[in-house]
Amino acid sequence: MVASTIKTISIKHCNFEAKVKTAGSGPPLVYLHAAGGPIWDPFVEGLCGRYTVYAPHHPGTGETARDSIYAVESLWDLLLIYEELFDALGLGAVPVIGTSFGGMMACEFAAHRPERVSKMVLLDPVGLWRDDAPVAPYMLMPPDKLVATLYKHLDSPPVQAALKMPDDPKQVAVITADLVWALGATGKFVWPIPDKGLKKRLHRVKAPTLIVWGEDDALISVVYAKEFAARIPGARVEIIEDCGHVPQVERLDVLEPLVRKFLDA
Repeated sequence: MVASTIKTISIKHCNFEAKVKTAGSGPPLVYLHAAGGPIWDPFVEGLCGRYTVYAPHHPGTGETARDSIYAVESLWDLLLIYEELFDALGLGAVPVIGTSFGGMMACEFAAHRPERVSKMVLLDPVGLWRDDAPVAPYMLMPPDKLVATLYKHLDSPPVQAALKMPDDPKQVAVITADLVWALGATGKFVWPIPDKGLKKRLHRVKAPTLIVWGEDDALISVVYAKEFAARIPGARVEIIEDCGHVPQVERLDVLEPLVRKFLDA
């Protein structure tokens, strides 16, 4: 594994003590995690071979204080935290990759501060809503149903590796509790439906954008790929066949070259 560090950064807005996992070498890149909390998977590891990756932990998740989420009352608060975090890290215009909930936050930040995002990659992002294709209520699902909704091929080796739990029951309990808390901490900004007006702001995005979607995503229908693309000027869509909501796990072999080619262009 790539050697990493956790940076602690004091953010004045909401008196938030940010935690940012950092690894790699090369130009900077920001990675925004999904609703279930920060995961350092092979996709992120691969990015570290070419970039210095900054992966902030959403308030209340990962290494941040759990109760920090209470002070972050609105989506506006969260955006200002990210803005101060970019400033503290000395980041100018950088590539941003966001997956699921992180994809929504990437869009919000790119719409709020378009000059700070040089390129954007969205992996099955949440943030829009269609009555004819409702986003699955993932926060209400028991763990087994949630897993079955996230992945198309539960028996595949990459998925099994991603889902593997430690042998110690106490560690399993901690991981489960962390997941539940993370879903609540992020769900605060998408509940009861993830439409918080993003569709009215996406036209402000200036960064070249790649939208990647699993064709068989049971959490957020693939129809949303076109919804995002229709609102982000010049956005490009890539649909990965035989894949669920987490292409960076199920189809890393397809996703990795797509992202590399887009970022290199």
